Order: sequence, then C-alpha cells, then structure tokens
Amino acid sequence: YIMFLAGLEMDLENLKKNWSKAFLFGILTFSIPFAVGMWVGIDYLGFSVPASMLLSCIFASHTLVAYPIVGRYGVSRDMAVSISVGGTMFALTVSLFILAGISGMYKGELNSGSWILFGLKCVGYCAAVVFVFPRFARWFFRTYEDNVMQYIFVLALVFLSAALSELAGLEGIFGAFLAGLVLNRLIPHVSPLMNRTEFVGNALFIPYFLIGVGMLINVGALFQGGDIIKVVVVMLVVATGTKWLAAWMTQKICRMNAVARQMMFGLSNAHAAGALAMVMVGTQIEIAPGQFLMNEGMLNGVVIMILVSCII
Repeated sequence: YIMFLAGLEMDLENLKKNWSKAFLFGILTFSIPFAVGMWVGIDYLGFSVPASMLLSCIFASHTLVAYPIVGRYGVSRDMAVSISVGGTMFALTVSLFILAGISGMYKGELNSGSWILFGLKCVGYCAAVVFVFPRFARWFFRTYEDNVMQYIFVLALVFLSAALSELAGLEGIFGAFLAGLVLNRLIPHVSPLMNRTEFVGNALFIPYFLIGVGMLINVGALFQGGDIIKVVVVMLVVATGTKWLAAWMTQKICRMNAVARQMMFGLSNAHAAGALAMVMVGTQIEIAPGQFLMNEGMLNGVVIMILVSCII
C-alpha cells in the first residue's frame, strides 16, 4: 500500500523532466549498497555468494515509508521527491529480478529457457496492467459514481496487480507500485477518492504492516550475544551509510542543495516491504536438508534494520 500510494501520487510530468537524474540516483542507490553488501557478506560475515547477493539486494532496495509524511507536508511534487520515487522504481525492480534469479537457481529452474519465460511473463504482465487497467478504470469511474464502490474498485485493482505480479515471478510490492502509476492520471490529487485512499492507508494498512513486522522478531535471540549482534550492527551501518552516500553523490553530480540530499536520503533509507519479502524468501530456500539460505539471525537483523531505518 505504501508503494501504491507513492506511484499514485507521483508527479509524472516532473519525473519526465528529471528522468536522467532519477535514473542516476537509481543506479547509485542500487549499485553502492549492492557492492558494499557483497564485500561485507563474503569477507566479513562469511556468507556464501548467493546469501551475500540476497543480503546485497536487501541493502539496495528500499520502501518509501516516509512518503506519507511528504504528502502531509504538501511537497510530494518537489523535484527531489520525483527523483527519489524514480530511483526507487529502478532499485526495487533490479533487486526483485536478482531475487527471482537466486530463487530459480535453488529450485533448479535457472537456465536460458526459464529466463526467457520469466521475461515473457514480466512483459505480458506489465502490458496487461498498463493497457487494460486504465481502460477498465475509465469505464468504471464513468459508470459508477458511488464513492464506496470506487474505493473498493481501486483496492481490487491494487490486489489484482499485486497477485499478477507474483504469478509473473516478481513480488507483490512491484505490482502495487505499477498499479499506482497506472491509476495516477485517473484519480485527481484533490479528489474525495484520493482522500479516502490516503486515509485508509495511513490509518489502517501501513500501521498494521509495521505492527506485523515487529511481531516477527525473536527478542530473546538478541540477548544471547554471539554473531547476531555483529550481523545487526553491520547491517545497520552498511544499509544507512550506503544510502546516504548515494544521495550525497547524486546531490553533488546534479548540483542540488543539501535539503534535496536530505529528502532523497530520507525517502530511500527506510527498508521495509522489499527487505522483508527478500529475507522471507531466503528463509524458505533450502540449500541442504534442514539448512536454509537465510537463518533466524538474518531475519532478526533485517527486522531491526527495518525498525531503525524507519525511525531515521
């Protein structure tokens, strides 16, 4: 729902004007955390290459948890916000493609044929959402004017897009984001429907999601000492430091001011839905009998990273 709101409220005209800056930020906010994550995972934490790649994807992706704050202050159409949302789209998409590759490798599905099939499913899914959803939505909004029915229809499209995204081999958060982009021009920013969409998300879905994340953590494991503390500290330092570095480099290259850098860092630092989806996939990939790609320590580390990054 967070990613859906970000796509729904994004200023597409502003993004078109600043697409090169958004693309640059996307490359930096993905590649810097990914590269540092690979080095830390292999050399410092002693993880295998696939586990380090999955950890790097967790660092590289981010969720726009702070976006409702941006909307509340009325600055969602600022250039730095458009750049951040565009960069998010790039980083999340690349991370999800790598996640699909790692998952396919352990399921024995990683070959040229499977990649072609995966690509065709992704193209078919995106084409269906981009070309079919808007036409269906225009007809529905013209035919039915009841506010409740319109909101339920929007919610149904979001869940349908998320479900189709998972069928294509991606994660549901990508589908929700794409649904927001598709409906962007059809739901006016000052309409009652937009107001209801924001209210229900900020009052219900997003808080419950964060409560659910907190309930995943095994608090007792944190007091047992050992490697889990090291993993948590390393994840916090790398995740936060690399995202700040990406925002700083974008600011310097594009000659933006310090406030723009803070905005880009504030929006790209929080790890939530993407990181959680990736670590949950990692805990289900069995690399040997009874041994999984990601253990409980990694899950706890990711949940604590989510907590701290969201607070920042």
